[in-house]
Amino acid sequence: MLQHCDLANDFSRLQLGARLTRRELVGLGLCGLFSCRVVNAMQQDNLKEAAEILRRATATKEIRAAVLHVRDDDSTFEKSFGEAKSPSAAFLLGSISKPIAITSLMVLHDRGKVQLTDPVKKYIPEFTGGVRDQVTVQHLLTHVSGLPDQLPENAQLRSSHAPLSEFVKGAIRVPLNFAPGTRYDYSSMAILLATEIAQRISDVEIKELVDTTVLAPLGMTNSSLGMRRLKSEQTVRCQVEFGAVEAGGGSTDSKNWDWNSPYWRALGAPWGGLHASAADVATFLDSFLHPTGQLMKPEIARLMIRNHNPIGLTSRGLGFDVGMRASCSGCSEQVFGHTGSTGTIAWADPAKNRICVVLTTLPARAMANHPRQLAADRIAAMG
Repeated sequence: MLQHCDLANDFSRLQLGARLTRRELVGLGLCGLFSCRVVNAMQQDNLKEAAEILRRATATKEIRAAVLHVRDDDSTFEKSFGEAKSPSAAFLLGSISKPIAITSLMVLHDRGKVQLTDPVKKYIPEFTGGVRDQVTVQHLLTHVSGLPDQLPENAQLRSSHAPLSEFVKGAIRVPLNFAPGTRYDYSSMAILLATEIAQRISDVEIKELVDTTVLAPLGMTNSSLGMRRLKSEQTVRCQVEFGAVEAGGGSTDSKNWDWNSPYWRALGAPWGGLHASAADVATFLDSFLHPTGQLMKPEIARLMIRNHNPIGLTSRGLGFDVGMRASCSGCSEQVFGHTGSTGTIAWADPAKNRICVVLTTLPARAMANHPRQLAADRIAAMG
């Protein structure tokens, strides 16, 4: 709140196009008809710019499809582009799947079924020997376990249409790259083992567990880990020719196992195989931005979106990216969310009470200044 006001100076700032925050306007006693319209106009300009970025990208066929969904205080904006004929179209989320899948484990934690400090071998006895005995559940969730991102035999497993259980076996026996807790190294296989723990505790397959503990309670009806209740016509196809190497990107012999293949879409890999609409992703984020106890106790939800790694290591929540310095430069330090290699980004900023979801079909590695990032940056820059 401003302690001393100079109305002439502040009106000059408005005329020069400078941005007064909503708090400053309230403090000046200006948040009436004129001043609030100025703030709203600035927000509308950013929304239009974000939408225009995606419109141009789809019009030029750089991106085949995209959806933008923004929640700002009590307002919602959403729009579909290109081959996404409706905002409810489901996209392959890539790694945004991770926090959604991990939430099913945290629901079990909330029920007292698992503790973050428990060693992994308590639930997966085969995961033992050497420094493996030191790996905890929390190490898995914060990417400091020593497990690699993908298995060395990843391509062979996918090309042979291996079930998820074969990936689990590989993750159990693959050598660790470092002693747990000593380094940060992003790991999809750590997330896989965390969800394997959830399966073993609940005796429910992870696809169904995510459905019953997360998607159904939140009313995420356009979402599914694996296809399950979704029909192919509800989903949009990825531009796999630009995809990551481990996902068959650019390889002519990967048609039967790449992101668009029936095999991969049905597999339900908890590290990247969830399909969802932008609105559903926003609903998921909102359950942490404004926790009500619908999924878990509010204090457990808040635990998931704060940093758990020591100083010197990359900040990480429990399944969530927190701070998101590399992908949300205009956001506050409280921001949380995730990105996906399939061309997706989603975050919630408690400081601004704002949620932004941009889903596209263009893989993240396809270009440096990806339209998903340019659009999200415009939303982050809103007053």
